[in-house]
Amino acid sequence: MNLEKQKRAPVYEALQQLRRQRVVPFDVPGHKRGRGNPELVQLLGEQCVGIDVNSMKPLDNLCHPVSVILEAENLAADAFGAAHAFFMVGGTTSAVQSMILSACKAGDRIIVPRNVHKSVINALVLCGAIPVYVNPDVQPRIGIALGMEVSQVEQAILANPDAVAVFVNNPTYYGICSDLRSIVKLAHAHHMMVLADEAHGTHFYFNDTLPVSAMAAGADMAAVSMHKSGGSLTQSSLLLLNDTVNEGYVKQIINLTQTTSASYLLMSSLDISRRNLALRGEQSFGKVMTMAEYAREEINEIGGYYAYGREICNGTSAFDYDVTKLSVFTREIGLAGIEVYDLLRDEYDIQIEFGDIGNILAYISIGDRMQDIERLVGALADIKRLYTRDTTGMLSLEYISPQVVATPQQAFYAKKEMLPLEQTNGRICGEFVMCYPPGIPILAPGEIITKDVLEYICYAKDKGCSMQGMEDPKVEKLNVLTER
Repeated sequence: MNLEKQKRAPVYEALQQLRRQRVVPFDVPGHKRGRGNPELVQLLGEQCVGIDVNSMKPLDNLCHPVSVILEAENLAADAFGAAHAFFMVGGTTSAVQSMILSACKAGDRIIVPRNVHKSVINALVLCGAIPVYVNPDVQPRIGIALGMEVSQVEQAILANPDAVAVFVNNPTYYGICSDLRSIVKLAHAHHMMVLADEAHGTHFYFNDTLPVSAMAAGADMAAVSMHKSGGSLTQSSLLLLNDTVNEGYVKQIINLTQTTSASYLLMSSLDISRRNLALRGEQSFGKVMTMAEYAREEINEIGGYYAYGREICNGTSAFDYDVTKLSVFTREIGLAGIEVYDLLRDEYDIQIEFGDIGNILAYISIGDRMQDIERLVGALADIKRLYTRDTTGMLSLEYISPQVVATPQQAFYAKKEMLPLEQTNGRICGEFVMCYPPGIPILAPGEIITKDVLEYICYAKDKGCSMQGMEDPKVEKLNVLTER
């Protein structure tokens, strides 16, 4: 990384120059630097609305960058150790889908862990690729899905030698990492690409004590959520490429779906945040790790909770752990994670990232302070004292291995009928069912609906999880494939 060059922020600098010029706008957006929408200015401020502008020659164009955006993308590539970086303004969802659409065509096979984000399976619906699912092991105490074992990946490769790529979570939402270096070496030996979902791994690039990043491990592409641990604005992301990938082809794929009206608010936030991480990331994430480790120790001292860390690593399916993640198992105090999530927000004015049926995740990043950690710990101690219940009847698993009988695309576009939940046992699901966050499908199109899955859906719904993906917003009915 060239630290001197990393002091630049070309998109940000170009916007500052435009502001000084006081250009009269006869282009879009129609609010004309906010003059046409005073309430928007009141909400966001003149500084923000004044740089919500359209593409123009001095500001370059994201669809075909040749100047300041290209410079900023090159600086991002340098900072992340990639051959090329693309600015993405449709979130990491668009980056994940661009990876898969670049690697796969209709009928191609791709090896994926089943505990992927919905964006992965959505991409398979779009392109018609066929998933070869690797069902992850489940951590016996806390019930969460782990990573892919190298032996599982090898078995899938040998059984599907025509597969074109292997997809890896690095890390999972809970912080679990697979042995990415070994998976890359294995996949490349069989002439398969490796695609990494690093939505929750931006910080891996800026502190050597954290798990290995996808680019350092030799993966071909990685989708990186700068807006999560990287500090940029929500919806801004990066797609990283190694020198094994045709940059021009990937650009064409991105432009199939990415907006032609890219937000300069998002792009400038990527530019500024990259500079911040390149110059101060190692120190910043060192502080994040210190805060997270302190929080783990304090929460485990309360009793009843289990804030897990590197001790859950087993050398295979949990090869490494992201210690910046504050994942806490709550079921032993008789509360589902989503119930603790709700209590923290409603009773203590603390908003955490998510709660599922057994865990919560408090996302700690560069904007947090130690006093915030103390407040969270105190609230959790209070919740244990006031709300502990008997654990009888609580579900124990976050992940249920699916029974796949059709590809996502086949099932999504098949003829369907909507039935009450209780009548769907044994039928083939034609839509997604998931709790969001984390956005990992409980059911995906093409999977058999089983009694265990229905019990999980009803339990999660009853506990207050945000259920998404279904046509029926009340989650009382499901779309299933019409029986012949």
